[in-house]
Amino acid sequence: MKTQDYINREDKYGAHNYHPLPVVLDRGEGVFVWDVEGKRYFDFLSAYSAVNQGHCHPEIVNVLISQAKKLTLTSRAFYNSALGEYEEYVTKYFGYDKVLPMNTGAEGDETALKLCRKWAYKVKGIKEYNAKIICCAGNFHGRTITIISMSTDPDARNHYGPYTPGFEIIPYNDLNALEKALNDPDVAGFLVEPIQGEAGVVVPDEGYLKKAYEMCKAKNVLFIADEVQTGLGRTGKLLACDHENVRPDILILGKALGGGVYPVSAVLADDEIMLTIKPGEHGSTFGGNPLAAKVAITSLEIIKKEKLAENAEKMGKIFRNEFSGIKSDLIEFVRGKGLLNAVGIRPKRGKTAWDVCLAMKENGLIAKPTHEHIIRFAPPLVITEDQLREAMNIIKETFKQFE
Repeated sequence: MKTQDYINREDKYGAHNYHPLPVVLDRGEGVFVWDVEGKRYFDFLSAYSAVNQGHCHPEIVNVLISQAKKLTLTSRAFYNSALGEYEEYVTKYFGYDKVLPMNTGAEGDETALKLCRKWAYKVKGIKEYNAKIICCAGNFHGRTITIISMSTDPDARNHYGPYTPGFEIIPYNDLNALEKALNDPDVAGFLVEPIQGEAGVVVPDEGYLKKAYEMCKAKNVLFIADEVQTGLGRTGKLLACDHENVRPDILILGKALGGGVYPVSAVLADDEIMLTIKPGEHGSTFGGNPLAAKVAITSLEIIKKEKLAENAEKMGKIFRNEFSGIKSDLIEFVRGKGLLNAVGIRPKRGKTAWDVCLAMKENGLIAKPTHEHIIRFAPPLVITEDQLREAMNIIKETFKQFE
């Protein structure tokens, strides 16, 4: 079978809820992937930052295989020998009392929302069903009905109503709007991405997170950080909140927590919040399974051992500096932190971000547009300087093609 044969089969038998770049990947290692014809590409999407540790990291794969041969799933109806080890490891790693293990980022966000509402009624004393959660325009927290109820993206939201109530949407990076919203005594939490990834790597003003956190504390409102995409080294710190020394009341992790081989997400909080949920009130058949526990421990160990956050900080500066030197009418802006970056594409002679991505693919590098006119560049955090500069040469040559 050739590339088009694989694409035709997916189109025929799969739902059409994605619009992939026309490349069929067959193998991966480190920062590279190969298609079914054997052509090699730099991966500059990293499965939306789920592959921070690189494709098929041997330590993660070995742990996955070893545990898969021993025990994979018990459900939470029973204890298992791996979960407690992981719970101790991850809570000490991030400095929280408790963790609630889930599988996907969307599940993590849903769990955080439930925790916030339960805390609102049990601890803060808000009247039942009155709790509100503030969120930001341009957010992306997942695809569930409740999460899209707070979305401002028509593609994510339209024709899925009726929507879940209880959310107040304010502009991102707007402390005045947040201050006004916090005056409502029924507000229980503020859910925010430290950097809005899906919106096009929108980086807030310096000091925004710190001030927002302090404003929440003053009103006894939970500061909830969705670090599913921005966490685990991606922005040049372990967490994006670490850039401003903010410790969220509820921390949501996912994507790279599974090391690119298995879906793992986690919600971390202290006892006052976490223990408001009692047995039988929330759960997941696969959440906390032995396979996920072992994979997550190894994935986190690699981030620290291989200094991936530090590498992201260094490589990100090189990336943005190199890109700022590209002279092209197509480039509107370059922005980001660490190795989470975006480039705005100014339409020229009908050429779009999609056209640029198609051309980069032909030249040996794959990335994907977000919101039509922005390309997100997020390679695995294991990328070396030599590899980054080779990739930058591909990007530069691609832009030359459009002159």
